[in-house]
Amino acid sequence: MRLSNDKINHITHLILNGLIEKDTIELIYEEGKVRREIRRVIVDDLRLDEEIDAFVRSKLQSYSRRIFEGSPEWEVMYQKFFHEEMAKRKRI
Repeated sequence: MRLSNDKINHITHLILNGLIEKDTIELIYEEGKVRREIRRVIVDDLRLDEEIDAFVRSKLQSYSRRIFEGSPEWEVMYQKFFHEEMAKRKRI
């Protein structure tokens, strides 16, 4: 996970407070429960990003011709495969 628990907690507070201040939502559950749900969504999303990242890196390493990480070719292929995998998982 790329974000610390403190950062995720901070983000959940920002999201919920923003929604409340803009009168976008009406809470039917206590704030703590809503924050936990926001946190769950963020953590699930981060885990999916990590899964896709690992999948794409593995795919690039499986090529018979070595493509060096950080090279322009690697970056282009990484972005292409990452977006394709995201689309397959219906995130884009």
